[in-house]
Amino acid sequence: MKINELKASPGDRQTAFRKGRGVGTGNGKTSGRGHKGQNARAGGGVRPGFEGGQMPLYRRLPKRGFNHKRFALAYIEVNLSSLNKFDDGTVVDVAAINAAGIANVPKVNDGIKILGNGELTKKLTVKASAFTASAKEKIEKAGGSVEEV
Repeated sequence: MKINELKASPGDRQTAFRKGRGVGTGNGKTSGRGHKGQNARAGGGVRPGFEGGQMPLYRRLPKRGFNHKRFALAYIEVNLSSLNKFDDGTVVDVAAINAAGIANVPKVNDGIKILGNGELTKKLTVKASAFTASAKEKIEKAGGSVEEV
């Protein structure tokens, strides 16, 4: 098979519906826009959020107060049970977690946070930005150590 012999499967491609090609097409004359009015005109229509003169939602809602979400730390969360992939005595850090495909992210935001979900059966040295209390306890109980970086 050559590249010039490739064809799309039947039903893969749908021909574009051409508007304004005569009354017999079922979409001629006004081209599905109806008669007159704002939406029948070129460039017609209202801006996003416009509610016909009614006080729009974005103006009805209160604007006061402060939200910390914009400044909150964005950790990549890793469950403790997924660290069982590593061998005993391994130093588990961001690079090792990425290499193992546990948290396969191109950009580490504010670091990695280890959560205490699951059980750890290996003795590991875990280096991460943050740990939950239960994760720290389980790592140390398994004979490993915890380092916050």
